[in-house]
Amino acid sequence: MSNETAPAKRHVHVACAIIERDGLVLSARRKASSNLPLKWEFPGGKLEPGEELEECLRRELIEEMEVEIAVGRPLTPATHSYPNLTVTLYPFVCSITAGEIVLHEHSAITWLPPATMHELDWAEADFPIIAEYQQTVLTQSAYW
Repeated sequence: MSNETAPAKRHVHVACAIIERDGLVLSARRKASSNLPLKWEFPGGKLEPGEELEECLRRELIEEMEVEIAVGRPLTPATHSYPNLTVTLYPFVCSITAGEIVLHEHSAITWLPPATMHELDWAEADFPIIAEYQQTVLTQSAYW
């Protein structure tokens, strides 16, 4: 029996934006050449050392889409283990405050009603975030 242990799987921490506009939510499709090719996701990116989550999200949205955002309420962080890495997503409900979307890291975007978000082929790490977001939107709309 070997005393060697398996190498630790890389764990990345990612801030992601659930961008709302006119009752719709922005979904971004990963490029074919990326990890998780052509999967849909919420835009955002890896947290840099010493960086605050909100700061990371603002930086990433400028880099990825050339838009400035207002970072709103957080949702519950979600951790998912893929075969080659573990990712923890830190979701925030956001809105665009300046700029027009220009895609640098994604192949496409779409704006969807929250109730139909599940129809896209999402990255698995986003599933619990979608479920929580849909639940909060449906709960809120019940009071209006």
